[in-house]
Amino acid sequence: MDGIHDLGGREGFGPVEVSADYEGFHADWEERVFAIVRTMGRPSDWSLDWFRHCRELIDPVDYLTRPYYDQWLQTYAAMLVNSGLLSIEEIAQQKAGGPSPTAFAPPLTLEQIPANVRAAQTFDGDAGQAPQFAVGDRVQTSAHGIPGHTRLPAYIRGVAGTVTHYRGDHVMPDDNSAGTKRAEALYTVGFAARDIWPDAEGANDRVQVDLWESYLEPA
Repeated sequence: MDGIHDLGGREGFGPVEVSADYEGFHADWEERVFAIVRTMGRPSDWSLDWFRHCRELIDPVDYLTRPYYDQWLQTYAAMLVNSGLLSIEEIAQQKAGGPSPTAFAPPLTLEQIPANVRAAQTFDGDAGQAPQFAVGDRVQTSAHGIPGHTRLPAYIRGVAGTVTHYRGDHVMPDDNSAGTKRAEALYTVGFAARDIWPDAEGANDRVQVDLWESYLEPA
């Protein structure tokens, strides 16, 4: 899906501000939002890619002006409403109006939180077939996006590059966002910066992007 979230390679938004001193939270309410999200129960059909798709639906002005964790709050509120677990009225009144939902697992206990925070989420899988490409192959990315969530950045669509690594089979995010868990071969593809941006000053600069097999075709 093409939207304001896909800012890679776009001009006109000014330099990227990088702070040397990492600051995880900028206000107490951000810590609270993070804690609620990490400990809340959730429906079995939710996934990281579904969250990303819902976040990408935020109005462009909101997306660019809301703080990061405010976007989280807005996205999870929309997901809860979409799943029928909350109503807009309940959110506006900040009070549940019906029985407690039973569609998902209960929240974590205080004792369970440390292990959950440390647990690494994995997305590897089995595509059921050999990879189509090998390291050194020349490939070209699809020139078009899709209506839903995708991990194919707009700035490299229709650009040719070289496979530099095969990463194994991993869950395909485009399908996972729609509720279908299917694995595909995942590659790292290197692109010459001058092929992406004709006015690139560093002729030897390269951009490495992890891409799923269905995004690619032989060049």
